[in-house]
Amino acid sequence: MLGLLETFTLHPDELDANRIRAVLATGVTREGIRDAFYVAFLFNTYDRLADTLSWELPGQRYYDMAGQRLLKKGYL
Repeated sequence: MLGLLETFTLHPDELDANRIRAVLATGVTREGIRDAFYVAFLFNTYDRLADTLSWELPGQRYYDMAGQRLLKKGYL
């Protein structure tokens, strides 16, 4: 799946049915591939926005607090 996501992100012109079939043959479901593509698409979009708009990363303290909040409450 990671190789397929790399192709999806860096070489989309090389993405074809054979690459999808190879991942399906390993046991990954169609839904799993779809979900991974959705996540990669969103991440790639956010990453490009961050680069374009020169977003700055918060400090380590923020990540420590956010991590604790996620452990207690989850993502939703």
